[in-house]
Amino acid sequence: MAMAARADQAAYLRTQVTFLAQNMAESMRANPIGVWSGDYNGSYPDGSRQDCAAGCTPVQLALHDRQRWNGQLATFLPPSAKANIHCEHSGLAHAPAHDQIQLRPPYGGNCSMTISWTERDSRDAQASPQTFAWEFQP
Repeated sequence: MAMAARADQAAYLRTQVTFLAQNMAESMRANPIGVWSGDYNGSYPDGSRQDCAAGCTPVQLALHDRQRWNGQLATFLPPSAKANIHCEHSGLAHAPAHDQIQLRPPYGGNCSMTISWTERDSRDAQASPQTFAWEFQP
């Protein structure tokens, strides 16, 4: 029963990580100017704070999304959880102008996201490091 409980907890954590990653990617899709300006790049959790009750610029929206995601990481994952996002469009034959960033489908560029956490191993109850890594275009 103990092994089944650990397996259930591991599956729960992996489901939460997948949900959190998809949630942040969707937030990034809604703010392409913030993404390609580098406003989502960084390590999480961080100290981002932004209130968007009265509206936000793309930079402020990115800070608000970061703040919200920091809280979600802390709520749904173990305290050791860390994340990193990095988006770049360097190396493209054509770097988009500011007004082209809003165009769909994406012009190019790539984002990488990693989420790391520790979970108990079902065999010997030792902490086992886990990493979710994702390459995507928001």
